Amino acid sequence: MTLQELLASLDKVLSEGDLQPEVLSVTEDSRQVKPGSVFVAIKGEHYDGHQFVKQAQEQGAVGVVVEDFETHDPLVGDSTALIRVKNSRKALGLLAAKLSGMPSAHLHMVGVTGTNGKTTVTHLAKSLLEAQGHRVGLLGTIGYVFGTEHRVASHTTPASVELQDMLKAMVNAELDVAVMEVSSHALALDRIAGCEFDIVVFTNLTQDHLDFHHTLDDYFQAKLRLFTECVDSGQKTRPKRALVNADDERAPLILQHCSIPTWTYGLHAHADIRAESVHLSMGGTEFLVSSPHGPLTIKSQLVGEHNVSNMLAAIGIGLEMGMTVPMIEQAVQSVANVPGRFERINEGQPFTVVVDYAHTEDALYRLLRAAKAITEGRIITVFGCGGDRDAGKRPKMGQVAARHSDVVIVTSDNPRTENPHTILTQIEQGIQSLLPEERCSYQIIADRAEAIHAAVSEAKDGDLLLIAGKGHEDYQILGTQKIHFDDREEARKAIHRQMDSR
Repeated sequence: MTLQELLASLDKVLSEGDLQPEVLSVTEDSRQVKPGSVFVAIKGEHYDGHQFVKQAQEQGAVGVVVEDFETHDPLVGDSTALIRVKNSRKALGLLAAKLSGMPSAHLHMVGVTGTNGKTTVTHLAKSLLEAQGHRVGLLGTIGYVFGTEHRVASHTTPASVELQDMLKAMVNAELDVAVMEVSSHALALDRIAGCEFDIVVFTNLTQDHLDFHHTLDDYFQAKLRLFTECVDSGQKTRPKRALVNADDERAPLILQHCSIPTWTYGLHAHADIRAESVHLSMGGTEFLVSSPHGPLTIKSQLVGEHNVSNMLAAIGIGLEMGMTVPMIEQAVQSVANVPGRFERINEGQPFTVVVDYAHTEDALYRLLRAAKAITEGRIITVFGCGGDRDAGKRPKMGQVAARHSDVVIVTSDNPRTENPHTILTQIEQGIQSLLPEERCSYQIIADRAEAIHAAVSEAKDGDLLLIAGKGHEDYQILGTQKIHFDDREEARKAIHRQMDSR
């Protein structure tokens, strides 16, 4: 593909130089530039790609894409074409998609966004659609899975070039569906530019990532883009659908602005796909569903009311994809668990241990509410908050944990470059802001392994121990170092230590 053919994917381009060379790759990383590359200069959080334009040219780039019109003339010769655009981040995604053959046009694209629930909804959707006979790729927090390949996730939603490469790999492997978690960062940073979605889902919106978005409205506006900019008709002619959680207060805004047909789903509000007669237990969940395609009877191994909402979203995806009611009922029942999402650790102990990814105020509240509905014993909660992230949620999470638990142990999550004790103090401030009669007993143990072992030692017959915040993660970030650490492994060690000592 020539540079001129590649640039046809962009609007309002100003270009200088030879546009006839063949393009072999597109990259925003100057270190990856080689002869035949197009280098896209992006202003990042720590570096400005415009500073590396000359380096890219020297390494053989056939073109450089810039958005900074005010900088010095970036080219010192005429061997590299200069392309000026308004938004180089968006250009990167569009160019990568074009060079990869517009892979999203050859896939049924399902995108799920929201603060909580994305991972569970996407895993459920993958299971349902595979039961229907589809070959499904999955991109999300837990990993990137397509065909026989399973990669560790660098982001919830991959970066632009990596995303298009993986979608192309799905097409080449003859997959026909891609199910993706679409993060607010990916939307705000145009990582999914060049993707056209067929089904999009909004799960909910609560406080998170305000270190990046600054305000809750900015956070919402980023989410909204999935329903306005990423579903517009391009090369696809098949029907499209948006699924919106009617129980979330922002649902009306999404319905108002969404440019494709919608279904709502929910437990409490009037909805097109609605759960009724919900029965929750430690063994699973049962409920009835009214839907545009008739009633369903759901029996699931997943636990908690929040998972009822997640299942409704996945059911909506299945219905839109043409699944029959019996097929959906059977497929939902077959899903045992999603890694790190209310994942039960059973080593024969007389109490329940659950590991969950809940790392926001709302997710922790939902987790504790689910726990309270299915246990008669005490609830012991171990949690912390990540460093270098939204600090405003720390005292709020402390309040939620202290209000709805019987015992709380505050510990480190991923402190990153922050002082762990600063984070713990901010969490404790939230707990201390409650009246004594409003909060449970608590202690602070900075070392996460020690905290888990202390919680297991505290647990008695019939109690439920929740270890929240990290879920599926098998690492902990201390400073700039990533060390191996898995809540599930640590819980099993603690359980066996306690059982051996009896």
